Amino acid sequence: MRSRILCASTALATILVGLGTLPGRAAAADAAPPTVHPVRQCADLVRDFRPPGAPTHVTSATVVPAANGEPEHCDVRGFVEPAVRFQLRLPTTTYAGRYVQYGCGGLCGAIDPPPFVSCGGPRGGDLAVAATDDGHVGQGPLPALDGRWAADNQAARDDFFFRAPHVLSVAAKRIIATYYGAPPRHAFFTGCSNGGREALLLAQRYPGDFDGIVAAAPANVFAPLGGVYQTWLARSNTAADGSPVITLAKLPALHDAVVAACDRLDGLADGQIDDPRACRFDPVAVRCPAGVDQPTCLTPAQVAAARKLYAGPTDADGRRLYPGGETRGTELAWAGWIVPVPELGNISFAFQLADNYLRYVGYPIGSPASSVADFRFTVPEFNRLIPVGVQADAMSLDLSRFRRGGGRLIIWHGWNDQAIPPAGTLDYYQRLVDRSGGLRETQRWARLFMVPTMYHCAGGYRLTGFDPLHELIGWVEHGDAPDRIVAVGRDDQGTVVRSRPVFPYPLRAVYDGTGSVDDARNFVPAPPVTPPHDVIHWVGDGLYAIPGPVAP
Repeated sequence: MRSRILCASTALATILVGLGTLPGRAAAADAAPPTVHPVRQCADLVRDFRPPGAPTHVTSATVVPAANGEPEHCDVRGFVEPAVRFQLRLPTTTYAGRYVQYGCGGLCGAIDPPPFVSCGGPRGGDLAVAATDDGHVGQGPLPALDGRWAADNQAARDDFFFRAPHVLSVAAKRIIATYYGAPPRHAFFTGCSNGGREALLLAQRYPGDFDGIVAAAPANVFAPLGGVYQTWLARSNTAADGSPVITLAKLPALHDAVVAACDRLDGLADGQIDDPRACRFDPVAVRCPAGVDQPTCLTPAQVAAARKLYAGPTDADGRRLYPGGETRGTELAWAGWIVPVPELGNISFAFQLADNYLRYVGYPIGSPASSVADFRFTVPEFNRLIPVGVQADAMSLDLSRFRRGGGRLIIWHGWNDQAIPPAGTLDYYQRLVDRSGGLRETQRWARLFMVPTMYHCAGGYRLTGFDPLHELIGWVEHGDAPDRIVAVGRDDQGTVVRSRPVFPYPLRAVYDGTGSVDDARNFVPAPPVTPPHDVIHWVGDGLYAIPGPVAP
């Protein structure tokens, strides 16, 4: 579930399906730090390590020859007790003193081989990279959707909820120090979705682990997201007979109608909606005539389902059970996530995630569980999820230790994320700004970027790729705070067909009136039309004040 990369992956690729990479974006050669050479043989790493709180066993360490654009490296496999499996890749000739750790997506349960990146020079593979399965092995064709491992294993829950990313960072740094004779000069973490939750969790609970962190589309409101929001998506689009209400055939017409209605709201007719909050499109506008059911229109039941998806979960009294819903413009991405597709066994991602969460993960071990079919959208049922959820949440607004230690944080989210509503990230960032002394003070160490048209972690109907790791490294190592990061749109052949600058929120990109609207150079920053008021009051307001557990 890790995305394609420009400098390094920050996201999770085509949702929960696989890993893909794009060519790296390297800094100028004269900016490359010196190469650090190993002081030990790769095979010497097969041993036990005892860093504090992370007893580690390396089970294999093998030199892998350079191939397919990857450098020669020492491929290290092992686990941190009790069961946090990991893969650590250590370049033998190109390492430049940096360490990058990747987050794990969905309910995790598998190790995606961490891709090499080149952010210091054109050589390729100048960073050590690592990833973990978060302490358990998922079953089935999509391990990240399987929750059965959590049914009666509290240690596995703890590893997944909060411990695994931290102990991997401790173990990896000790192994790196042994192999190269010194620990990494700088350490970076990058993750999307559950990996974005891990990113924020590390900044909040383990502020000394990483110098720079990228948190993309973070699943930080963990229990309400897995147990309530995904259940809402599944149930809103399921008819009484179990069939989908909105079908695949209807998505293009609905999406085209949304874009046609709202494209010009940002002042430019360019086939995209820059900020979907301004779009008030009502799907009743494409309702079919009585007795008609065609791909070009929606039946009354489909209109009602679309309205529920846009609105997000509430109880019978209208109280919000999650801060957000589907944004206008996400419709094409409902395929697979909300609307079942044959390739996934005609069961949507939302249903599978929600059902596994409610059956196996979301309640204390030994307590009555629930399911997508049985869950009730009420405040009492919401509250039943909280005792376990707070163990995994990354909602703390106190990042003072991370800030004081010189940490730098980039949060980003696609405006058309179909899996995790961007409103929740905006809500968190606004609360963080209010807690941290205002926007100017917060942007000294934490910046938010909102990417138009992008779906969950990767892909989109116009812009499809965004990766700020290169800019994060520059911010940490040279003090260059990112004031502009370019997002790109690629066609099916991988050719860039559109580029746009994304400015630190709440700034927006405005066309300067000259040249192509597909060229980022023709856009300038502008303030928001109205000052943002992004805090959303919902039944989970109190969760931002509850600190999560910290492993020793």
